[in-house]
Amino acid sequence: MDHLVVVGASLAGIRAVEAARRAGHEGAVTLVGAERHLPYDRPPLSKAFLDDTGCEPADPRFRTEEHLHDELGVALRLGVPATSLDTGAKLIGLDDGAELGYDALVVATGGAARTLPGSEGLSGVHALRTWDDALAVRAALDAGARTVVVGAGFIGSEVASAARKRGLSATVVEALPVPLVRSVGEDMGRACADLHRDHGTDLRCGETVDRLESAGGAVTGVRLGSGEVLPADLVVVGIGVAPCTGWLEGSGVTLHERDRGVVADATLRAADGVYAAGDVVHFPNHLFDGEVMRLEHWTTAAEQGALAAKNALDPGAARELGTVPYFWSDWYDSRIQFVGRPSADEIRVVSAEQGDDRFLALYRRGDRLVGTITIDRPTQIMKYKRLIAQRASWAEALEFAGVAGEVSRA
Repeated sequence: MDHLVVVGASLAGIRAVEAARRAGHEGAVTLVGAERHLPYDRPPLSKAFLDDTGCEPADPRFRTEEHLHDELGVALRLGVPATSLDTGAKLIGLDDGAELGYDALVVATGGAARTLPGSEGLSGVHALRTWDDALAVRAALDAGARTVVVGAGFIGSEVASAARKRGLSATVVEALPVPLVRSVGEDMGRACADLHRDHGTDLRCGETVDRLESAGGAVTGVRLGSGEVLPADLVVVGIGVAPCTGWLEGSGVTLHERDRGVVADATLRAADGVYAAGDVVHFPNHLFDGEVMRLEHWTTAAEQGALAAKNALDPGAARELGTVPYFWSDWYDSRIQFVGRPSADEIRVVSAEQGDDRFLALYRRGDRLVGTITIDRPTQIMKYKRLIAQRASWAEALEFAGVAGEVSRA
């Protein structure tokens, strides 16, 4: 394989080029990115980056341009989105009109934040997906903005947390009656809701957004379905992401019928010579009996990026990916951590009392432990991650948690 092209200057993308060089690839490597920035770390953008520390936030870039060029021998095409793919000719069309040939391709284009209708071009309305988004949100918080977050997911909740830590007002609007119920279940969703309320965040569950109010091209408020208007100088929209795959339409790469993410096999292969990694890809995870999943998690993106590059360069020795999903979220002075999958036949709540050293819930599917959530128990969660990787039985998980024989509350 002479020329490896990675489209997507993301975490998955940078791990792909690093893994290629570690694997001994001596041919050309090109990294294509839609943003002008070098690859950077996204999780801190909604966490420490927004805090009022009195200092400039840490630079989130993974590597300097000199390192990528001199140490890894990577040719960079940044600020130039890919616009098309011809898998037969092995050509990538770029936004500047150029075409880029490849021998092996890794697609790591990630996802774009979903937007609210009517918010286009309105000052003070942001998603929080990119470095530029984070700079804009931080500037608004620095100016003391009244903050409304649409969507009580993890990113939006971190923005609300950042506002409250600064002493600013923060309101979170969530359409579901319990936040995060699809991600962590009802009992744990309520526990997460309590975190907001305990820190003075105005959490509005079961509410819809009718439209945004504005004056002079700037947002002034959020009108709810009930007719109430929430005053706002800053509106952060956290209603999910959509895979960035428009450039793959008609390419021969199969796209998922629901969200248009890339459909790949267990080795992350999406087409001849094409592999995919990160938020963009659906893949069967053999650790969960081949369940097809698309994961928007930092650890999975890193694993997939490295494996996709190695498999693309040596498809005859391609390995399958078996991974235990893991994500974390920092709210106020607490860290929420989840391992595994939330879809379960039973959720056993060990404790939902904040401050309890057994604050956790276990998720059962069949006779297996498939998921665990904790708050402020960082050493515990990694032990449960290992249990899931070892395909521990439900009885073993209960015994480990010290609750064997207790009655389920879920």
